[in-house]
Amino acid sequence: MAESSDIELVLDASEAGERLDKVLSARPLGFSRSVIQRWLESGRITVDGAPADKKARAKAGARVLISPEPPPRRELVPEDLPLDVLYEDEHLIVIDKAAGMVVHPAPGHDSGTLVHALLGKLQAADETDERPGIVHRLDKDTSGVMVVARTPEAHETLVRMFQAHDLERRYLAIARGHTPDAFTYDTFHARHPTDRKRFTSKTDRGKRAVTHLRTLERLHGASFVECRLMTGRTHQIRVHLADAGHPLLGDPVYGRSASDPRVRAVEKALGRQALHAAHLEFAHPITGERLSFTTAPPRDFEEALAALRG
Repeated sequence: MAESSDIELVLDASEAGERLDKVLSARPLGFSRSVIQRWLESGRITVDGAPADKKARAKAGARVLISPEPPPRRELVPEDLPLDVLYEDEHLIVIDKAAGMVVHPAPGHDSGTLVHALLGKLQAADETDERPGIVHRLDKDTSGVMVVARTPEAHETLVRMFQAHDLERRYLAIARGHTPDAFTYDTFHARHPTDRKRFTSKTDRGKRAVTHLRTLERLHGASFVECRLMTGRTHQIRVHLADAGHPLLGDPVYGRSASDPRVRAVEKALGRQALHAAHLEFAHPITGERLSFTTAPPRDFEEALAALRG
């Protein structure tokens, strides 16, 4: 029987045949591929009740049990960093993440991350959690609403909700060119075959990715759009819009320098992709109360909009 901190999940048909470590690290669990590989080697991951091999392949319908290894406190030093807290109780915290803040520590980002800030906040509140319960991620240069669990019970429930897409997520973005009034991107989503830092929707295999787009305003050489996520794949909005010929303004990975000098100047001033997680709505993982949070884009995003109007 699983402990309350364990994570149970079922593999789906779209994941069959892929390396298990790759599949699990791509899920919204908050664990890197190297961490998953380490847990496979130490027997912390089982498939249908048996320890999984490091090179195991995913099978449709297989039941996976992950018993996370608590990271030693010495790896992370709590930091007193500013956080825009939208909601807080004993079970979870909802924040409006600033653009430029990395969520997890990584090579080149050993301090100043959201995890360090959360640890500092928990320490200040005399709590003893060694690792805040990151449930989902936003890219470093994407701003907006994020929920973080404070207890194993809340983390387990929120992870299941994200896996089942049992919540509402809406993003605001500025995309190059003039997008359709409304459109649904329903594609496969997989790692790019030649550039491992990118993903693509131009593939005949992978996971299903669904994004509902609505154009809010036509701009000079661009469009102000709202994207509603029905799935949560890595870089999903960035990939769908770029592959449709409308990369996000300022996207350094999926876009190229704009030919229009006005658009190019706005991209340079912005210095990041124009993407903001504006709305998150879900049932409280413990009480069931419906929670809804909406935030406006930050100043640099608004200045980019203003520069492209008229």
